[in-house]
Amino acid sequence: MATTFNFKVLTPKRCEIDEAVVSIVAPGTDGYLGVLANHAPLITTLRAGDLKIRHEGDRETHYSIGMGILKVANNVAILLTESIEPA
Repeated sequence: MATTFNFKVLTPKRCEIDEAVVSIVAPGTDGYLGVLANHAPLITTLRAGDLKIRHEGDRETHYSIGMGILKVANNVAILLTESIEPA
């Protein structure tokens, strides 16, 4: 069983995602960045692009996101973005 962490995606309208995930890969300003459980604290800007979420059982979901900010701390990742749509 893979170690998970809590991942939330918030837009100006509502909380779009709030679930336990194995990993995320997000479009950072300087390139894509990955986050796993127990990641070091981080705050970074994101550009518009593809967001990949890996769930337990190796299931993946993909989204297109707008510009935003990603905060990681204490096994919780919060992504604030202008928009998110299934890819």
